[in-house]
Amino acid sequence: MSRIYADIIVDISQEKLDKSFQYEIPEELQGQVEIGKRVRIPFGNGGRELTGYVIGLSEEPKIEPDRIKAILAVEDRGMEIESRLISLAGWIARQYGSTMNQALKTVLPVKEKETAKEKRYLCLAAPEEACIPFLEEYRRKHYKAKERLLQALMEKKTLEYTYAAAELKITASVIRGLEEKGLLKIERERDYRNPVFKGEDRKNLEISPLSPAQKEVCREIFAEWETEHPRPCLIKGVTGSGKTEVYMELITHVLEQGQQVIVLIPEIALTYQNVSRFYRRFGDCVSLINSRLSKGERFDQFERAKKGEVSIVIGPRSALFTPFPNLGLILIDEEHEDSYKSEKTPCYHARETAIRRGEMEGAHVVLGSASPSVESYYKGKTGEYKLLYLEERYGGSRLPQVFVVDLKEELKTGNRSMFSSVLTEKIRDRLQRKEQVMLFLNRRGYTGFVSCRSCGHVMKCPHCDVSLTSHRNGRLICHYCGYETWDVSKCPVCGSPYIGGFKAGTQQIEVLLQKSFPGAGVLRMDADTTKKKDDHEKILAAFARGEADILIGTQMIVKGHDFPNVTLVGALAADLSLCSEDYRAAEKTFQLLLQAVGRAGRGQRAGEAVIQTYHPEHYSILAAQTQNYEDFYQQEIRYRMLMDYPPAAAMAAVRGACTDEALLKEAMSYCRKYVKRIYPKEDLVLIGPAPETVSKVQDYYKMVLYMRHKDREILVKLKDALEKYIAVNKGFQNIYIQFDFNV
Repeated sequence: MSRIYADIIVDISQEKLDKSFQYEIPEELQGQVEIGKRVRIPFGNGGRELTGYVIGLSEEPKIEPDRIKAILAVEDRGMEIESRLISLAGWIARQYGSTMNQALKTVLPVKEKETAKEKRYLCLAAPEEACIPFLEEYRRKHYKAKERLLQALMEKKTLEYTYAAAELKITASVIRGLEEKGLLKIERERDYRNPVFKGEDRKNLEISPLSPAQKEVCREIFAEWETEHPRPCLIKGVTGSGKTEVYMELITHVLEQGQQVIVLIPEIALTYQNVSRFYRRFGDCVSLINSRLSKGERFDQFERAKKGEVSIVIGPRSALFTPFPNLGLILIDEEHEDSYKSEKTPCYHARETAIRRGEMEGAHVVLGSASPSVESYYKGKTGEYKLLYLEERYGGSRLPQVFVVDLKEELKTGNRSMFSSVLTEKIRDRLQRKEQVMLFLNRRGYTGFVSCRSCGHVMKCPHCDVSLTSHRNGRLICHYCGYETWDVSKCPVCGSPYIGGFKAGTQQIEVLLQKSFPGAGVLRMDADTTKKKDDHEKILAAFARGEADILIGTQMIVKGHDFPNVTLVGALAADLSLCSEDYRAAEKTFQLLLQAVGRAGRGQRAGEAVIQTYHPEHYSILAAQTQNYEDFYQQEIRYRMLMDYPPAAAMAAVRGACTDEALLKEAMSYCRKYVKRIYPKEDLVLIGPAPETVSKVQDYYKMVLYMRHKDREILVKLKDALEKYIAVNKGFQNIYIQFDFNV
């Protein structure tokens, strides 16, 4: 039998993840040693026994084989949370293409070391009668500080250390003096920095009874959980249907079993309302984790979760790796959102990774969205997921009436403003009625597409059915296949000279609003106004209190927020994502518009929405107008099947970056040739290499090679082979290669 070696870390901390030690796996332990397993090893020259974690397996020794010590034993007392997370990191490294070290640093909560914070108390340590002689002595000798401290302790028995220092003006030497006399003792208590709202009033929360539809969804989910192999559950619920109330019912059930819950939300901006609602329902067992916490807050929340001192953690993608010891449920709200996909290596998707973690730990996974991703809904339709529906808004409120405005017609009437005549009139009406308005500028996906403002024609690739992107060299380029053509000065369809891209931003719109509606209170929410830690919360809270009439913003304002006084929503430029060079352009457009119009009419008053577009006939716009997801899905899935885009086939991207453009082109070309050589079958489609959408960043040129196949596992194996090919070829030393399986 060949010799097999294990890479082992002996301590889970940031600096130690980069330092692993290789041990031989004895023949009798082969098959038992896996990534994530805890093992006993001899360590150092003295051979003292330590516990380590396996992070890699190999048949190649890193030093002379005779110098490699053997593993002593595999610990069988179950996989603790560190072991399970290491095992998950191993899965991520293989599925998404990264080193084990990169995956470990993503998964393990050791990104910052932070000193634990504690509270100190001064406690009376002697009977009161024993203290009286000392008190009299301090008075006689005019030891004022000692007298003050002892007098206060005799009265209150316990004082906070900070109170004694600040209010009583007591120094450390005075405290030490009384401690030496046996008059006081210092007690310490761990003080957790809690990022959840301080002083949140839980008494204001009225737990609304579940509707019959909500009860039925819960019943079906609980029944699925009782099956031998429970599937992930996908709740497709219209905006305002009460998915959050269903989540809370599921959480209550899991908490009663003594287990913990992770609630994933797509944006930091959603944290304010979500955490508030969950905290008011479940109290101090709720915490949150996100990238805007201080190092101390983040450190404390992971520690509390690991010790079981909190039972619910809410947060974006990174919260998925909360080290709960007894995880029972992972909830993913707005599961279709792009923010669940990591842009850094490893390019994991939280939805897929959550399902994998659930399988490893016996935890259930529930997904929810008003507009599920096409891939998830396809899995629901085919039975891989349990699909459930909430078709009506909670409490009987109606979905908003939606008006679609053709901006080509507005241009013909001479209106070149960002506000159509219909939207302008409806904003004025809401201001008079003291109701609120949200205006959404869909800038997602805008990467330099070129269109005609007269007829709406978009310059597209003849080979890939995606938009061409304008580059500074005067060329229009397809970022899927590399097709190029010269930029145009007039529309090839109608001859109009009004050719270009959309350039307006939220700041310009804010100025235009103030000019058009003087006296209206306007708040703006975008990347510029939300740079500080609590900016999202402050803006949303101010709007909820009625301190502004109009909220203007990017996609962060349209997701999940619930403002009962908002009766009008305007989508100012629906086409920006529709015209991006992405095969998911129609899906992203529909999802954003459905979320946007869903913000209107969530209270007692009826709501309306206005969608401004150059493509009123497009199926994603028409489906958003009727708020009919099924109509959109049927059109979109036919397109995906025809073009062999996911979920019809799996796609992976090999992304390269280098400061030398010629070297990058040569290297990416070699990647394509190597893949074709090791897998010459016709069922593999290779596209490119071509320049990335943004082809140069900070002096690094960027290119991409797409691979498409019906079987994802084939793509994973090709990724494995490419990794080995790149590792042994010196020509790739100055080229950064990244793999992406969720393009």
